[in-house]
Amino acid sequence: MTLAVEDAAEVKRFGTPEILAIHRKLLERAPNHRIAGRLRTNQNWIGGNDYNPCGADFVPPPPEDIKRLLIDLSSAINDASLSPLVQAALVHAQFETIHPFDDGNGRTGRALVHVVLRRRGLAPRFLPPVSVVFAGAKDRYIAGLTLFREDGVAEWLEHFAAATARAARLARAYVDAVRALQERWRDRLREPKRAPRADAAAWAIIDLLPAHPMISAAVATAVTARAKSRVYEAIEQLVDAGVLVPLSGGRRNRWWEAAGLLDLVARLEAGQLPPKSA
Repeated sequence: MTLAVEDAAEVKRFGTPEILAIHRKLLERAPNHRIAGRLRTNQNWIGGNDYNPCGADFVPPPPEDIKRLLIDLSSAINDASLSPLVQAALVHAQFETIHPFDDGNGRTGRALVHVVLRRRGLAPRFLPPVSVVFAGAKDRYIAGLTLFREDGVAEWLEHFAAATARAARLARAYVDAVRALQERWRDRLREPKRAPRADAAAWAIIDLLPAHPMISAAVATAVTARAKSRVYEAIEQLVDAGVLVPLSGGRRNRWWEAAGLLDLVARLEAGQLPPKSA
């Protein structure tokens, strides 16, 4: 998601090629990767049966209208006349209404939320977990999109704003929880029997672990720019302090897990606030 958003957010004039590039990046390793970056050429629908749109919950526009509609959507992304949050909400709902791909429309549409928020400077350095909030209340999310398609734009905007506010609270809570976890790791490393020098690689690895919940010596060497021998020494110190947990017993191609960090990630992905002790 981050890679897909970064390139699209940087272009001066956003257009259909950027939408295709986002979809390609998100699906290039999926089982159905052959459709990555390709607009649908057939009529699709949501709900009902697999054979015809009778009884479908929603029937998107026909394929011959997709290119025109995406040009219009791109113009809305380039237009800064609305507030960023309203713009992101309308762009997302309209994209999901166009439903231009055979699969991956949800992922691409959520990426467009982040593209708008980043281009407008509202979230320039991280991706708020809006997708997590939508997934945690899927029925309300679908109901909001349905209202949008039935001219209930105000109701959709209210739902989107509430979801974004919850995402921001989740993000802040987990930033604080991860910082607290890092401080506990540092306290363990400061204990007299194991405290390394102030410039030791172990401290640098702790600084970088939030971006690498699982880490190998090769990764640690690359991200810290330290000598391999120093990195191996640091890993031993961090294992001894209980900061890193070995994931295998072999000596080659070993990986270590940052203690407690994946538990926080799992709770975030479930849309839960971190435990108070975190």
